This record gives sequence, structure tokens and C-alpha cells, in this order.
Amino acid sequence: MPNKSFRIIFMGTPDFAVPALHKLLDGPDQVVAVITQPDRRKGRGKKLSPPPVKLAAEQAGIPVLQPTKIRTEEFLDTLKGYNPDLIVVAAYGRILPRAILTLPPLGCINIHGSLLPRHRGAAPIQWAIIKGDSEAGVTIMQMDADMDTGDILLAAAIPLTDDETAGSLFAKLADLGGTTLTQALDLLRMGRLFPIEQNHNLATSSPPLTKEDGCLNWHKPALELHRMVRGLDPWPAAYSFINGQRFRLFSPEVVHKESDYPAGTLILADQQGLLIATAKDCLLIQEIQPEGKKRMTVEAYLCGHPLTPGLMLTSQ
Repeated sequence: MPNKSFRIIFMGTPDFAVPALHKLLDGPDQVVAVITQPDRRKGRGKKLSPPPVKLAAEQAGIPVLQPTKIRTEEFLDTLKGYNPDLIVVAAYGRILPRAILTLPPLGCINIHGSLLPRHRGAAPIQWAIIKGDSEAGVTIMQMDADMDTGDILLAAAIPLTDDETAGSLFAKLADLGGTTLTQALDLLRMGRLFPIEQNHNLATSSPPLTKEDGCLNWHKPALELHRMVRGLDPWPAAYSFINGQRFRLFSPEVVHKESDYPAGTLILADQQGLLIATAKDCLLIQEIQPEGKKRMTVEAYLCGHPLTPGLMLTSQ
């Protein structure tokens, strides 16, 4: 069925899902509805903010639904009314019940931000960096009732660089996800998209991250801390305390230099950055964000706030 055009319901919420939606809108298929999370209050003013996917859908004139509950007969009947051939999911943010998974004739497929079965779960992109993976990627998978355990339909990988952050990798994998989805749908049209069962023995998890996960333990090697800082950038951001003030830390560099200072000691603070002792080698931090301030270079901060070598970076 090379000329088959699918009726698709798209389910997604954050920026990661937007390139995939754009690819669908530019392709031969018909996006009949978009399902996304309700608007959330953000910022200091707690102003209601729409999800990025909602904005993209409204610009394209696609009907948008933002249910607070998806496990109701009413919502299921609404989906049935769109008569979808397929549901495409990209970082929607909720686990779909079996009634929705089995509703379309072609089922539900998901764009997952890792090379499954590695990094199943909510934060695969961050954990790929934190764990020191040499590559990352996306997997188009047939969804089942469990978390990221369905059959693999198509996957694509890219190498990870030593300066990759979660933010930069999110952008790359969002684009790759849209491209790979398009390829998968073209193969499906031609009857050449074949499911492959995951090797469940190789599965690893990528649990959600919290703000507390950003607290650095300086008794770890510099290389491990380097990965943590990059994997938590921009959120929740790695942090440590100096003289009781919290500093978020960015732009790390491993300095292969042994020191006699205790782990967490500020060895040097100059225009190059903050040089900090760790369990092995040292870590140079080149950007910081003092509490209540904007992110800035260490050089800019030191212009008005000198830091004395010998200070300790602590967990509180």
C-alpha cells in the first residue's frame, strides 16, 4: 500500500515532540487530532503556559485535546470518533491504558529517546550522558502495556561528544526522532516495517530526575562528575554550596592533575574557572549560576565576588 495515507492521532507534550509533529504535518498522512497535557502554571508569576505541542498544533489548525483523565469511557469514545488508523506518541507524559493501545488498527507507536532496551523510562537522554555512553539515539517502538518494553520497529543512533549536554542532545534527538518516524511510516506503507522483540536481559532503567539529584558528591572521580554536570544541564542542574550559598554548575572540564587537597576543595578561582579537587583528577567549572541570579561565566562572577582558594564545596 505505497500510497496509503494514515489517519493519525498524535500524543505529545514538550519541545522534544514538536519536530515529530511537524514531520507528520509535512507528510502524506492526516493528523486528525493532537492530545497533550493540560496547561501548567510556570515562572514566578505562576502564569498558565501551554505545552509546546499545543502551540504547534494550533498554528497548523489541528484540533487539540487536553484531558485531565485519559482512563475514562468518555475520552475513549472521543478518540474513537476520530477513527484513527494509528496513534503516534512522543513524550506525552502518561502511561496509556490497554483500551487506548488497542483502539487503532495499527496500534500505538512511540518515539523513545534512547536505543532500547537501554535506558527505558522517563529520562533516557540525561542518563545516556550520565552513564558515559558512546552513542545515543531514538527508537520507534510498538507500544504495549509495560514501560518501554514493546517491539522495536526502527532505531537510529548518533555519536556522543565529550561536551554534549542534555539540552544539546535533546535538540538532536528530537530532530532525529521526527526523521526516523517518517522513515518508519514509509516502511509501514510498503509493508516492510518488521517488529523485533527487545532483548530484555540487556534492559537498563532511566528513572526521573529530581532537583536533589543535582547535588554533587566530590568524592567521586572528576570524569564521573563531568558526566553528571553535562547530563543535568539545563535541568535539574548540578549544584554545590560555597559558604552556604547554592551555585549551579555548568561547562565542566576534566583536568588530569592529582592534588593533596581534600575532595571538594576549591584549588583555584580565576578567569579560567573554578578548579575543584575530586577523588581522582580535578574538575574545572567554567560557568555558574548563583542562587537567584542568571547563568554566567566564572570570570564575570569573580569581577565582583572573589572566591578564596581553600574554600570547600559542600552538599548544604
